[in-house]
Amino acid sequence: MNRLHVARCIAPLLALTLAACATSGPTASLDQRIAARHVVLLGEVHDNAEGHRIRFDMLKRRVDAGWRPVIAMEQFDLDRQAALDDALRTCADAACVIHAASPANAGWQWRFYEPVIDLALQQHLRIVAANVSRADAARVMREGFGAVLDADTIRAAGLDQPLPADIDRAQTRAVDDGHCGLLPPAMLPLMVRAQVARDAGMARAVQAHAKEGVVLLAGNGHVRRDIGVARWFSSVAPNDLIAVGFVEGGAPEGQFDAVVTLAPIDRGDPCEGVMRPPSR
Repeated sequence: MNRLHVARCIAPLLALTLAACATSGPTASLDQRIAARHVVLLGEVHDNAEGHRIRFDMLKRRVDAGWRPVIAMEQFDLDRQAALDDALRTCADAACVIHAASPANAGWQWRFYEPVIDLALQQHLRIVAANVSRADAARVMREGFGAVLDADTIRAAGLDQPLPADIDRAQTRAVDDGHCGLLPPAMLPLMVRAQVARDAGMARAVQAHAKEGVVLLAGNGHVRRDIGVARWFSSVAPNDLIAVGFVEGGAPEGQFDAVVTLAPIDRGDPCEGVMRPPSR
């Protein structure tokens, strides 16, 4: 878990997006495993250029071989789907799509995603918005899952019941670490709820296209097998999906079905010098 990535996505609106991610070269064996699945979850470290390059090359090889998946992207919010569909029909390049479907740019480093969007335009692939917006994540924190997710999604995912203990524990640790241990304890369950809403929203978006073939591009925290999107599927067979982590420095067993490893980027310690509240 990289604190810089977590804080970047959550702190402004108290909404959580987990990430980690990225790179050593993918192998032919991994390509074959991906080719055998209808649902492919590909992670990322948001600012790791090498990870984005390797992931794009992996996706392009499959498309060049004839795969025509729906591409679900964390970078586009669910409530922008109509604008995204219009842009894919009328735009000639990725910059046009981004301007139309993410006018505020949402803080993403879009140069990393432009090759994917251009590939979709060239090959007439549909892109699906997958993320709960920051505003909606804040609503979930205040009002609960029903503020954003429909009743069927909540029921199918079991979100009308207390969170499974393993998810609650792991997400709480990730949120706390991602904020340098500075969040008031009362905020932690609210932030966890926002993260789970994002995962459940992505699961809903991906699951809708499982039969035709779909790839999700999202931060590693979202594509984790143990606590991420895969935990909220209600109609995707476990053996019909593969979760690939693009991680810096490795990942514990059980988080992903496969790992692509890159050397970490030197970002320093994002918590160094952070002002801590005075002790009482």
